Amino acid sequence: MKSFEFTPVSMPDNVPELRSKVRGFLAKELAVMQASEKAKSWSGFDAAFSQKLAKQGWIGMMWPRELGGEEATALHRYVVIEELLAAGAPVAAHWIADRQSGAHIIRYASDEVQRRFLPAIAEGKMYFCIGMSEPNSGSDLASIKSKADRVDGGWVINGSKIWTTFAHRSHMMIALVRTTPKGESRHAGLSQFIIDLSAEGVKIKPIVDHQGEEHFGEIFFDNVFVSDDMLLGKEGDGWAQVNSELALERSGPERYLSSYRLFDELLNNLETDCDDITTATLGDIASDLWTLRQMSLSIAGQLADGKDPSLEAAMVKDLGACFEQNLPNIVQAQLGGSIPLNRENNLNETLSYILKASPAFSLRGGTREILRTIIARGLGLT
Repeated sequence: MKSFEFTPVSMPDNVPELRSKVRGFLAKELAVMQASEKAKSWSGFDAAFSQKLAKQGWIGMMWPRELGGEEATALHRYVVIEELLAAGAPVAAHWIADRQSGAHIIRYASDEVQRRFLPAIAEGKMYFCIGMSEPNSGSDLASIKSKADRVDGGWVINGSKIWTTFAHRSHMMIALVRTTPKGESRHAGLSQFIIDLSAEGVKIKPIVDHQGEEHFGEIFFDNVFVSDDMLLGKEGDGWAQVNSELALERSGPERYLSSYRLFDELLNNLETDCDDITTATLGDIASDLWTLRQMSLSIAGQLADGKDPSLEAAMVKDLGACFEQNLPNIVQAQLGGSIPLNRENNLNETLSYILKASPAFSLRGGTREILRTIIARGLGLT
């Protein structure tokens, strides 16, 4: 039976210097940012901020220098990411490209394709989105119906994607589509393509959520041509590739820090002499945060060592989503459960936003049911 591997990680010697530099940058750039905007965490979209971050060398920082990177380690990148999230920086513009699309392109695309996209991503000027979920094919990606048919010089794609984060503000998409009909194996015949979202035949419809914001989109492909070099990896290897991509999506500190701004505002609003119940509650939150951080750091260490921590990433994503969703309920109960959420108060403003946003935290990156199935299978329990 397989077991989890969460080996403690020793941080590089120059991490304190890097952390101090990032904090100084954020203190200056976010000085006048509203609490409600910081509460959006990695859903906050600000292209100008992404480009300022890029000038510091903090986008694509693990990539080769000739492709715009800094050749930093996964642990150095982790430090930058957790500081951005803890501060509530608006990182959505470049987030997906930096977190997974760029790494995926390095692993599966030609040198020419890498040179075409990666420097622009590292400059904070090109944004990617994820083309996985479809109507009636959310968690069950093997049931997708979007397809690509081979033609002279490339492929023609038809179908649709939905719940795609910031599709309407992205330049490119890495999409999972079917290239051969479904056979005995549901996972065979799937492939991944890079699709230019400005191409003829692409239509994007933003989805307005319950807070009146447009974080997601629905995308339609009507005879969209993509050239042969936009096929990532080998035809038919899409299932294995998309699972390696999902490991990148599930393993970072954003899987437990989405609600962190609320904890920070709670600490800022409490009296210094808390009662025993409040102290115990704060201790529980802090210990959960610390445990999740150590688990997430271990995954970063495994990635740095070239290992595949897919099982551990699923565990951190599941536990992290539970923590992120529980935190606003704990804070609301701590404040009496009846505070007026429309008061001009940073804590109330942050709580109001995260209470409304948190139900979706267990959907992105895989539902709780899917993650627990992955974990059970990985442990040999099913």
